[in-house]
Amino acid sequence: MNTLNRKALLAFALITALIVSTMTMTVTPATAGKLQKQLVAESAIDKVIRRGVLRVGMDTFLPWAMKDKKGELVGFEIDVARRLAADMGVKVEFVPTKWAGIIPALLTGKFDVVIGGMGIQTKRALKVNFSIPYDYSGMAIVAHKEKAAGFTSLEAFNKADVEIACKLGTTAVTAVKKYIPKATLRLFDDEAQAYQELRNGNVHAVVGSAPRPAYEAIKYPDTMFLPLDSSFTKEPIGFAVRKGDFDTLTFFNNWITIVSHEGWLEERHHYWFGTKEWAHLVE
Repeated sequence: MNTLNRKALLAFALITALIVSTMTMTVTPATAGKLQKQLVAESAIDKVIRRGVLRVGMDTFLPWAMKDKKGELVGFEIDVARRLAADMGVKVEFVPTKWAGIIPALLTGKFDVVIGGMGIQTKRALKVNFSIPYDYSGMAIVAHKEKAAGFTSLEAFNKADVEIACKLGTTAVTAVKKYIPKATLRLFDDEAQAYQELRNGNVHAVVGSAPRPAYEAIKYPDTMFLPLDSSFTKEPIGFAVRKGDFDTLTFFNNWITIVSHEGWLEERHHYWFGTKEWAHLVE
Protein backbone atom coordinates (compact mmCIF):
# COMPACT_ATOMS: atom_id res chain seq x y z
CA MET A 1 0.00 0.00 0.00
CA ASN A 2 1.48 3.34 -1.03
CA THR A 3 1.64 6.45 1.16
CA LEU A 4 -1.37 8.08 -0.50
CA ASN A 5 -3.57 5.06 0.11
CA ARG A 6 -2.43 4.85 3.72
CA LYS A 7 -3.32 8.50 4.29
CA ALA A 8 -6.70 7.91 2.66
CA LEU A 9 -7.28 4.93 4.93
CA LEU A 10 -6.48 6.98 8.02
CA ALA A 11 -8.68 9.88 6.87
CA PHE A 12 -11.59 7.54 6.18
CA ALA A 13 -11.35 5.93 9.61
CA LEU A 14 -11.08 9.23 11.48
CA ILE A 15 -13.99 10.79 9.56
CA THR A 16 -16.12 7.72 10.27
CA ALA A 17 -15.27 7.95 13.96
CA LEU A 18 -16.29 11.63 14.01
CA ILE A 19 -19.56 10.94 12.21
CA VAL A 20 -20.48 8.09 14.54
CA SER A 21 -19.57 10.20 17.58
CA THR A 22 -21.81 13.02 16.35
CA MET A 23 -24.72 10.68 15.62
CA THR A 24 -24.61 9.00 19.01
CA MET A 25 -24.32 12.10 21.22
CA THR A 26 -26.67 15.02 21.72
CA VAL A 27 -24.92 18.30 22.55
CA THR A 28 -25.95 21.96 22.42
CA PRO A 29 -24.13 24.37 20.11
CA ALA A 30 -22.69 26.10 23.18
CA THR A 31 -20.96 22.96 24.39
CA ALA A 32 -20.10 21.40 21.02
CA GLY A 33 -16.80 23.25 20.62
CA LYS A 34 -15.68 22.51 24.16
CA LEU A 35 -16.63 18.84 23.87
CA GLN A 36 -14.78 18.46 20.56
CA LYS A 37 -11.61 19.97 22.02
CA GLN A 38 -11.85 17.66 25.03
CA LEU A 39 -12.30 14.57 22.88
CA VAL A 40 -9.36 15.53 20.67
CA ALA A 41 -7.17 16.23 23.69
CA GLU A 42 -8.00 12.84 25.20
CA SER A 43 -7.78 10.78 21.99
CA ALA A 44 -4.82 8.43 21.82
CA ILE A 45 -5.04 8.55 18.03
CA ASP A 46 -4.53 12.31 18.02
CA LYS A 47 -1.57 11.97 20.38
CA VAL A 48 -0.04 9.25 18.20
CA ILE A 49 -0.34 11.39 15.08
CA ARG A 50 1.22 14.41 16.81
CA ARG A 51 3.95 12.29 18.36
CA GLY A 52 4.62 10.41 15.13
CA VAL A 53 4.96 7.14 17.01
CA LEU A 54 2.50 4.39 17.90
CA ARG A 55 3.55 2.76 21.18
CA VAL A 56 2.49 -0.89 21.33
CA GLY A 57 2.43 -2.98 24.48
CA MET A 58 3.21 -6.66 23.93
CA ASP A 59 4.86 -9.74 25.39
CA THR A 60 6.57 -12.67 23.68
CA PHE A 61 4.47 -15.66 22.60
CA LEU A 62 5.50 -17.93 19.75
CA PRO A 63 4.53 -17.24 16.96
CA TRP A 64 2.67 -14.08 17.99
CA ALA A 65 5.78 -12.12 18.92
CA MET A 66 9.35 -13.37 19.38
CA LYS A 67 12.93 -12.34 18.78
CA ASP A 68 14.81 -13.62 15.75
CA LYS A 69 18.48 -14.59 15.63
CA LYS A 70 19.44 -10.93 15.27
CA GLY A 71 17.43 -9.91 18.32
CA GLU A 72 14.72 -8.23 16.23
CA LEU A 73 11.04 -8.75 16.97
CA VAL A 74 9.11 -10.88 14.48
CA GLY A 75 5.75 -12.62 14.53
CA PHE A 76 2.08 -12.23 13.67
CA GLU A 77 1.45 -9.42 16.15
CA ILE A 78 4.59 -7.62 15.05
CA ASP A 79 3.37 -7.68 11.44
CA VAL A 80 -0.05 -6.39 12.54
CA ALA A 81 1.38 -3.52 14.59
CA ARG A 82 3.84 -2.50 11.86
CA ARG A 83 1.13 -2.49 9.19
CA LEU A 84 -1.17 -0.48 11.46
CA ALA A 85 1.53 2.14 12.14
CA ALA A 86 2.45 2.32 8.45
CA ASP A 87 -1.19 2.90 7.49
CA MET A 88 -1.34 5.70 10.07
CA GLY A 89 1.81 7.25 8.65
CA VAL A 90 3.75 6.92 11.92
CA LYS A 91 6.58 4.84 13.34
CA VAL A 92 5.99 1.95 15.72
CA GLU A 93 7.64 1.50 19.11
CA PHE A 94 7.27 -1.86 20.83
CA VAL A 95 7.15 -1.82 24.62
CA PRO A 96 7.83 -5.37 25.89
CA THR A 97 5.89 -5.88 29.11
CA LYS A 98 5.34 -8.86 31.41
CA TRP A 99 1.91 -10.24 30.61
CA ALA A 100 0.68 -10.19 34.19
CA GLY A 101 1.18 -6.43 34.32
CA ILE A 102 0.29 -5.43 30.78
CA ILE A 103 -3.20 -4.05 31.50
CA PRO A 104 -2.02 -1.88 34.43
CA ALA A 105 0.79 -0.60 32.19
CA LEU A 106 -1.76 0.35 29.51
CA LEU A 107 -3.96 2.14 32.03
CA THR A 108 -1.03 4.19 33.33
CA GLY A 109 -0.07 5.34 29.82
CA LYS A 110 3.07 3.29 29.23
CA PHE A 111 1.83 2.69 25.69
CA ASP A 112 -1.17 3.47 23.47
CA VAL A 113 -2.55 0.01 22.74
CA VAL A 114 -2.01 -3.65 23.53
CA ILE A 115 -1.49 -5.73 20.40
CA GLY A 116 -0.36 -9.00 21.85
CA GLY A 117 -2.76 -11.89 21.24
CA MET A 118 -5.01 -10.74 24.08
CA GLY A 119 -8.19 -12.76 24.35
CA ILE A 120 -11.40 -10.75 24.73
CA GLN A 121 -12.77 -11.66 28.15
CA THR A 122 -15.54 -10.17 30.28
CA LYS A 123 -13.24 -9.70 33.27
CA ARG A 124 -10.68 -7.85 31.16
CA ALA A 125 -13.38 -5.80 29.46
CA LEU A 126 -14.26 -4.28 32.84
CA LYS A 127 -10.84 -2.61 32.81
CA VAL A 128 -10.17 -1.92 29.12
CA ASN A 129 -12.08 -1.55 25.87
CA PHE A 130 -11.53 -4.13 23.17
CA SER A 131 -11.64 -3.69 19.44
CA ILE A 132 -13.59 -6.09 17.26
CA PRO A 133 -11.69 -9.40 16.85
CA TYR A 134 -8.86 -9.36 14.34
CA ASP A 135 -7.96 -13.00 14.97
CA TYR A 136 -9.03 -16.08 16.90
CA SER A 137 -6.98 -18.36 19.09
CA GLY A 138 -7.49 -21.49 21.13
CA MET A 139 -5.89 -23.36 23.98
CA ALA A 140 -4.02 -26.58 23.29
CA ILE A 141 -2.16 -28.99 25.53
CA VAL A 142 1.19 -30.72 25.07
CA ALA A 143 2.26 -33.42 27.51
CA HIS A 144 5.33 -35.30 28.72
CA LYS A 145 5.53 -38.77 27.19
CA GLU A 146 6.51 -40.54 30.41
CA LYS A 147 4.68 -38.54 33.09
CA ALA A 148 1.45 -38.41 31.07
CA ALA A 149 1.69 -41.78 29.34
CA GLY A 150 -1.75 -42.99 28.29
CA PHE A 151 -3.45 -39.61 28.82
CA THR A 152 -5.78 -39.03 25.86
CA SER A 153 -8.42 -36.67 27.27
CA LEU A 154 -8.69 -33.57 29.44
CA GLU A 155 -10.31 -35.67 32.14
CA ALA A 156 -7.12 -37.73 32.41
CA PHE A 157 -5.29 -34.58 33.49
CA ASN A 158 -8.04 -33.54 35.92
CA LYS A 159 -6.38 -34.89 39.08
CA ALA A 160 -4.73 -33.15 42.02
CA ASP A 161 -1.45 -35.00 41.50
CA VAL A 162 -1.18 -33.80 37.88
CA GLU A 163 0.86 -30.60 37.41
CA ILE A 164 0.05 -28.24 34.54
CA ALA A 165 2.37 -25.37 33.60
CA CYS A 166 1.04 -22.08 32.20
CA LYS A 167 2.18 -18.54 31.67
CA LEU A 168 1.00 -16.22 34.45
CA GLY A 169 -1.89 -13.91 33.57
CA THR A 170 -2.87 -15.63 30.32
CA THR A 171 -6.15 -17.18 29.24
CA ALA A 172 -4.39 -20.54 29.49
CA VAL A 173 -4.78 -20.20 33.26
CA THR A 174 -8.49 -19.54 32.84
CA ALA A 175 -8.84 -22.57 30.55
CA VAL A 176 -7.11 -24.89 33.02
CA LYS A 177 -9.29 -23.68 35.90
CA LYS A 178 -12.41 -24.26 33.81
CA TYR A 179 -11.62 -27.52 32.03
CA ILE A 180 -9.05 -29.16 34.36
CA PRO A 181 -9.99 -27.66 37.74
CA LYS A 182 -8.54 -30.42 39.91
CA ALA A 183 -5.05 -30.24 38.37
CA THR A 184 -2.26 -28.41 40.19
CA LEU A 185 -1.25 -25.21 38.41
CA ARG A 186 2.39 -24.18 38.04
CA LEU A 187 2.65 -20.56 36.88
CA PHE A 188 5.63 -18.93 35.16
CA ASP A 189 6.37 -15.34 34.12
CA ASP A 190 7.87 -16.56 30.85
CA GLU A 191 6.27 -19.09 28.53
CA ALA A 192 9.67 -20.53 27.65
CA GLN A 193 10.16 -21.46 31.31
CA ALA A 194 6.94 -23.46 31.29
CA TYR A 195 8.02 -25.48 28.28
CA GLN A 196 11.47 -26.00 29.77
CA GLU A 197 9.85 -27.48 32.88
CA LEU A 198 7.96 -29.87 30.62
CA ARG A 199 11.09 -30.91 28.74
CA ASN A 200 12.80 -31.53 32.08
CA GLY A 201 9.93 -33.79 33.17
CA ASN A 202 8.96 -31.57 36.11
CA VAL A 203 5.32 -31.15 35.02
CA HIS A 204 2.84 -33.37 33.23
CA ALA A 205 1.81 -30.85 30.57
CA VAL A 206 1.74 -27.27 29.36
CA VAL A 207 -1.45 -25.49 28.29
CA GLY A 208 -0.90 -22.59 25.90
CA SER A 209 -2.19 -20.82 22.82
CA ALA A 210 -2.11 -22.85 19.62
CA PRO A 211 -0.04 -23.53 17.63
CA ARG A 212 2.95 -23.51 20.00
CA PRO A 213 2.05 -26.74 21.84
CA ALA A 214 2.03 -28.55 18.49
CA TYR A 215 5.35 -26.98 17.49
CA GLU A 216 6.91 -28.13 20.76
CA ALA A 217 5.68 -31.69 20.21
CA ILE A 218 7.17 -31.70 16.71
CA LYS A 219 10.45 -30.21 17.90
CA TYR A 220 10.88 -32.60 20.85
CA PRO A 221 9.16 -35.84 19.74
CA ASP A 222 11.18 -37.98 22.15
CA THR A 223 9.80 -36.25 25.24
CA MET A 224 6.49 -34.62 24.22
CA PHE A 225 3.21 -35.58 22.58
CA LEU A 226 -0.22 -34.09 21.87
CA PRO A 227 -2.90 -35.90 23.89
CA LEU A 228 -5.72 -34.12 22.00
CA ASP A 229 -6.24 -33.81 18.25
CA SER A 230 -6.97 -30.08 18.35
CA SER A 231 -7.43 -27.02 20.54
CA PHE A 232 -10.07 -27.35 23.26
CA THR A 233 -11.15 -23.68 23.34
CA LYS A 234 -11.76 -20.86 20.87
CA GLU A 235 -11.39 -17.22 21.83
CA PRO A 236 -11.56 -13.91 19.96
CA ILE A 237 -8.43 -11.71 19.98
CA GLY A 238 -8.64 -7.92 20.04
CA PHE A 239 -6.67 -4.72 20.53
CA ALA A 240 -6.98 -3.34 24.07
CA VAL A 241 -7.25 0.43 24.68
CA ARG A 242 -8.01 2.63 27.66
CA LYS A 243 -11.68 3.23 28.42
CA GLY A 244 -13.34 6.47 27.34
CA ASP A 245 -11.41 6.85 24.07
CA PHE A 246 -14.19 6.32 21.54
CA ASP A 247 -12.35 7.79 18.54
CA THR A 248 -9.34 5.51 19.00
CA LEU A 249 -11.49 2.42 19.39
CA THR A 250 -13.56 3.30 16.32
CA PHE A 251 -10.46 3.90 14.23
CA PHE A 252 -9.00 0.51 15.20
CA ASN A 253 -12.31 -1.21 14.41
CA ASN A 254 -12.40 0.44 10.98
CA TRP A 255 -8.80 -0.52 10.28
CA ILE A 256 -9.43 -4.15 11.24
CA THR A 257 -12.49 -4.24 8.99
CA ILE A 258 -10.56 -2.83 6.04
CA VAL A 259 -7.51 -5.11 6.24
CA SER A 260 -9.73 -8.12 6.93
CA HIS A 261 -11.65 -7.48 3.72
CA GLU A 262 -8.35 -7.11 1.89
CA GLY A 263 -7.44 -10.63 2.99
CA TRP A 264 -4.22 -9.36 4.54
CA LEU A 265 -4.94 -10.59 8.08
CA GLU A 266 -5.84 -14.04 6.79
CA GLU A 267 -2.65 -14.18 4.72
CA ARG A 268 -0.43 -13.20 7.68
CA HIS A 269 -2.28 -15.62 9.96
CA HIS A 270 -1.67 -18.47 7.54
CA TYR A 271 2.03 -17.62 7.27
CA TRP A 272 2.63 -17.56 11.03
CA PHE A 273 0.17 -20.24 12.17
CA GLY A 274 -0.24 -22.48 9.14
CA THR A 275 3.37 -22.83 8.02
CA LYS A 276 6.86 -23.09 9.45
CA GLU A 277 8.42 -20.99 6.70
CA TRP A 278 9.55 -18.53 9.39
CA ALA A 279 11.29 -21.16 11.56
CA HIS A 280 14.74 -20.35 10.16
CA LEU A 281 14.42 -16.85 11.58
CA VAL A 282 14.36 -18.03 15.19
CA GLU A 283 15.98 -21.48 15.24
